[in-house]
Amino acid sequence: MYVVPDAFSKNRVLAQMGRSAREALAARLDPIRLTVREVIYELDEPIRYVYFPLRGVVSVVVKSEPLGVVEVATIGNEGMVGIPSFLGTDRAPMRCFVQIPGDALRMRAEALHEATKDTDFNRILHRYVQCFITQIAQSSACNRAHSLDERCARWLLMTHDRVEGDEFPLTQEFLGAMLGVRRAGVSVAAATMQRAGLIEYKRGVIRVLNRAGLEAASCECYGIVEAEYDRLLGTDLLGHHAAAS
Repeated sequence: MYVVPDAFSKNRVLAQMGRSAREALAARLDPIRLTVREVIYELDEPIRYVYFPLRGVVSVVVKSEPLGVVEVATIGNEGMVGIPSFLGTDRAPMRCFVQIPGDALRMRAEALHEATKDTDFNRILHRYVQCFITQIAQSSACNRAHSLDERCARWLLMTHDRVEGDEFPLTQEFLGAMLGVRRAGVSVAAATMQRAGLIEYKRGVIRVLNRAGLEAASCECYGIVEAEYDRLLGTDLLGHHAAAS
């Protein structure tokens, strides 16, 4: 049995669970490393495991020509990768892969079905699903209504929330794919933020220099989604980022 008292506090869903429920769940969880570009689920393939990220970011994407893929959601330490399994299906309707490396706790899908017989855990996961739906809906509206600069700032804020520290690996090509735009557009947006002193970008690494300024540069979508997570799952695990400048 792997004891995970500290690890539970690093994931927003698991942090909501009571002590006895944590102890029961700990025996079903294994710690793993999430490596960059690692595929978690392929489209329409069986779901064998669900994941509770502690650090890092998992991207959920769909195919879209001519761009290839477009990101529809991201998952980090606020939630769980494997919602379809919780909702009763054994296949992934979208592709999921690791965007920013980190750590997670992993559970077999069949073990999740047993674990959710606990009414508190079941209720917490239902709340998370509601948050996830809000994120997808708001992201869809954001991609339609807001400028690339605003969307880029929102994406960077969401990623910053889910990593430790102010740096994370990210290429402009990768960010462009996640935002559904060409690399040239991302280059302009990144250069604008860098000149404003919001970020530093060199050799595929982003460093957030001015968190408050980045929030001001983002559209309202970031705040709307975060407010829903706070309402349903408690305050941000990485609230110190919000105070950074």
